[in-house]
Amino acid sequence: MKDFAGKVAIVTGAASGIGLGLARTCVRAGMSVAMCDIRTDKLEHAVAQVRPLGQGRVITVTADVSKAESVEAAAKKIESEFGKIHLVFNNAGVVIRGQLMEKIDDKTWDWLLGANLYGVIHGIQSFVPRIRAHGEGGHIVNTASMAGLQVGDRGTGAYAASKFAVVALSEALSRDLKDTNIGVSVLTPAAVATEIYTSSATYRENTGVGGPNPFADTPAEIAAGMAPDELGRRVLDGISAGQFYLITHPDTRGWIEARHARIMAAYDFADRWEAGHTQ
Repeated sequence: MKDFAGKVAIVTGAASGIGLGLARTCVRAGMSVAMCDIRTDKLEHAVAQVRPLGQGRVITVTADVSKAESVEAAAKKIESEFGKIHLVFNNAGVVIRGQLMEKIDDKTWDWLLGANLYGVIHGIQSFVPRIRAHGEGGHIVNTASMAGLQVGDRGTGAYAASKFAVVALSEALSRDLKDTNIGVSVLTPAAVATEIYTSSATYRENTGVGGPNPFADTPAEIAAGMAPDELGRRVLDGISAGQFYLITHPDTRGWIEARHARIMAAYDFADRWEAGHTQ
């Protein structure tokens, strides 16, 4: 997809952070936008920031991406409003940090994977068939993270596990759609200036998953991160350029090189082992 004007975009997790930045970017590019989020109150505040930025229509839809029936209901409403859907940002997500993997209970895993992984799955299930049906083509962007390419040291292992799954899911979807006019990208940002830590903690408490979260404060590197609208511009340019991996922070190259160096070192060991045992 290279021409965005007149297209219809869906953004989940659109009430704040990356989602709101993507919504603003899409409207500026001439698109109509459906802003979806579970937080109705914040969504109404967010849409007021988006509508004045372009000529396209902007609507809000309350949806819980962890529930397939909620996403399907949102898809039906959006389709009835706009007729066609072209660009889908499966972006909604939550985070936990500072917890040992062995200490995370099933209820927390269900909450985390419900938003981060099943939110993407449900978006694929509801929106891809609708894009196929109108035949004009489109694009799916699944938000992962640099945490989906390497595991950091902020105690976010569970979050990373969910985002690794989103990367794999996106790679598989790209293969499924390789002979169609529907493109796929996976977004893997590093630090972006969002409120994901505080909003996730509030959401977690309100849903009864856990009590007050002592790790709800926003890390300094997140607070000082890339502006969401800057990320949005980089994303649309990446889509136009046909990029599958949407790398928005090129300064993270060393992280990935270090990860793959460890993997290659393991292959070197396997080669030496095989050579020593097959003579």
